[in-house]
Amino acid sequence: MAACLAGLALMLSGCRLDMHVQPKYLPDWPSKFFADGRSNRPAVPGTVARGELRIDELMYSGTENGVLSNRFPFPITRADLERGRERYNIYCSPCHDYAGTGHGMIVQRGFPEPPSYMIPRLRQAPVGHFFQVMTNGIGAMYSYSSRVTPADRWRIAAYIRVLQASHNAKLQDVPDAERQKLTQAPAAQGQTPGQAQ
Repeated sequence: MAACLAGLALMLSGCRLDMHVQPKYLPDWPSKFFADGRSNRPAVPGTVARGELRIDELMYSGTENGVLSNRFPFPITRADLERGRERYNIYCSPCHDYAGTGHGMIVQRGFPEPPSYMIPRLRQAPVGHFFQVMTNGIGAMYSYSSRVTPADRWRIAAYIRVLQASHNAKLQDVPDAERQKLTQAPAAQGQTPGQAQ
């Protein structure tokens, strides 16, 4: 019985040998098959990986006819703004803070202060500028192109526009239905609408 079990164990261990020792090359292993001695093969010129064809200039560069664009490559919805806020809070707020004033936690610990999104130069900058800065980096800010997809970079740019608009917002900018809620809420708390403003 012991001899049968030992023979069976030996046979089963041999079954997995082909799975462990495969006839293949791992990256950067030398190869005698190819003239250059490398197992890695260079990409064929002119090929593009699936899903990586980037012919939409606006979507992937932030420009139209080589000029920074002030429009988005897709309609911005509330869901896009929510996604932009989420991505902004993850990637941008450590330096730019949640309000976009440039006083994030990293700055408080000694990192150079980025400009506030509220300065006139950035309030007047086209949205393509923000997309390009996230894509290529600028100054001490490195590129986020490997971390944030192009669509999410546009959503973050849209959210930056929301931050800029909210910084100088007035009660008259709020839609009527929402304005009534804002003016009624202080009255319920014992404040006059003027005190709430």
